[in-house]
Amino acid sequence: MPFFGGSRGRALALGAGLGLLVAPQAWAEAADAGALSDLSRLSLEELANVEITSVSKRPETLGAAPAAIYVIRNEDIRFSGADSLPEALRLAPNLQVARSSASGYGITARGFNHSTGTANKLQVLVDGRSVYTPLYSGVFWDAQGVMLEDVERIEVISGPGGALWGANAVNGVINVITRKAADTQGGLVHLTDGSSDTVANLRYGGRLGETGAFRIYGLAADYADSRTTLGDGGGDSWDRAQTGFKLDWGGQGDTFSLQGDLYEGSSNPVAGARAEGVIGGGNLLGRWVHGTAAGGLLEATAYYARDYRTITSGIKDSLQVYNLDLQYALASRGRHRVVVGAGYRQNRDNFRGGFRTSFLDPASRATRLGNLFAQDEIRLRDDLILTLGLRLEHNSYTGLVYLPNARLAWRPSDHALIWGAVSRGVRTPSRFDRDLINPGLVAGGPDFTSETLVAYELGYRGQPAANLSLSVSAYYNVYDSLRTAEASIGTVFPLVIGNGMRGETYGVEAWAAWQVREGWRLSAGANLLRKDLSLDPASRDIFGVDFAGNDPDHQLSLRSHMSLTPAVDLDIDLRHVDRLKSPAVPAYTELGARLAWRVSDQVELAVIGENLLNDQHVEFVNGSVARREVPRAVRASLRWGF
Repeated sequence: MPFFGGSRGRALALGAGLGLLVAPQAWAEAADAGALSDLSRLSLEELANVEITSVSKRPETLGAAPAAIYVIRNEDIRFSGADSLPEALRLAPNLQVARSSASGYGITARGFNHSTGTANKLQVLVDGRSVYTPLYSGVFWDAQGVMLEDVERIEVISGPGGALWGANAVNGVINVITRKAADTQGGLVHLTDGSSDTVANLRYGGRLGETGAFRIYGLAADYADSRTTLGDGGGDSWDRAQTGFKLDWGGQGDTFSLQGDLYEGSSNPVAGARAEGVIGGGNLLGRWVHGTAAGGLLEATAYYARDYRTITSGIKDSLQVYNLDLQYALASRGRHRVVVGAGYRQNRDNFRGGFRTSFLDPASRATRLGNLFAQDEIRLRDDLILTLGLRLEHNSYTGLVYLPNARLAWRPSDHALIWGAVSRGVRTPSRFDRDLINPGLVAGGPDFTSETLVAYELGYRGQPAANLSLSVSAYYNVYDSLRTAEASIGTVFPLVIGNGMRGETYGVEAWAAWQVREGWRLSAGANLLRKDLSLDPASRDIFGVDFAGNDPDHQLSLRSHMSLTPAVDLDIDLRHVDRLKSPAVPAYTELGARLAWRVSDQVELAVIGENLLNDQHVEFVNGSVARREVPRAVRASLRWGF
């Protein structure tokens, strides 16, 4: 298939066409704004002062956030050579990212990464828009396209975030935050091609009057086959196209933004094989932020999203989401900083099974989710802050759930933070939990209730020396009512989805950055996990506790960013992942590298190597489909800002 044909070409043509329509009016205002920035020389102290919002839903510095949070900056993504959002998430040492096919990923925090790719205890947002599917309370990663050049940062929190972000933020939150339109002025073209992937990104931004700015973009990607165990093509290559826009305008008192995306993707099977399927959809999001005279901040966000997918067996699924969120950060009053909010979401899905496949009963369902939340940061002393939060959430399956959170942060010095937290998380039922039917095999889960978690955390973040930063967190999680597949009384089939498992997990997450010298920084990460799960005495589960999640006991990473000259950078990424137990996957160690040359302020050339230590390796296995392995890959990249 020609690279610029089909959906990919349409996306680029639309982005380019929009750019040509507006460029004549905005070109002069955006001149010289396309220069490639290089913020790699920020000091560790400056990095600790990076502003984040995901921990308290109001701006605060990374160094003051009482949570296990790792921030992936735009420059980190660029230095890694990642060409998709899942690959960029490998940079977070507090995540497990495992690739199962050309388009399939399992991504989770603190365990429970399911071998089928249906991990369901992680809340993922893009500019405040939740991208989880009510089918299984997880994320279809093949549908999450983001132009990485426009990402401001990705805030990755491991640990419960339910008090602020709601049910399903059980083991963590990923919040992808894109840049303001005013910060992406001028044009950018980024082309990548090589042995694995071919990716093209085009973006243009300009001004709209005195207070407005815009950007438009188009991206197209063609991802090559994974490999079979014999080294042959896996027949699962696929392509994806996306286009979108963002408008920002307003002054000091009020700001407005409007943004949207359209995407489409499909598989490109080997000759004679049937396509795995087609995905597509779009979204439109609007946000209004109002600063009050008293110093408060009112924010209203509304969005609509529609997604659809068809897979080989003939199964078709579509989803429409309507969402409204309101939040008010009150001005500080004495020792108190209060944030309150409310939200409402309606999901309308339609799931049609293929011939002799599983189906949902009813085929269509509308579910509703309403919430109220409040959080108060109480300054007990100048160096001691207590944060109390509570979210009340009502869902269509189990009614009202409560999600409390308490955090205590102590600053023994200007460069150290010690914090502890106790939180409750809930994973509410999904359509697959309640309504999945396969005649004679599965009879749904009419009595399935929410999975629950009580988490205890203790952490340290600081700068022991001017050239060294360190973050360490330990956790102990207590789970109850975890999902099981219960055999029918007197027989085995049909299975009924139940809540017959409980248990504990505990672990340590740590990462550090060492500024070896000017122009050379080393970053290391370690992630240790232990699980102790068991079935209730009355459970008749047939799969056992291993089916709850296929997780490594440990992960290790080491990254080096070195400026060989003012114009040449060398990045090396070494990672080790321990073995998986069920289905079995051997431990593996892999190496990535990127050599980049900034020819000028506008042009950068790079060579990127991935998985350089092995011809191919396996990361994740879905026992119900053929085993796929990830091959070695080498790509060349051209980035041109104008």
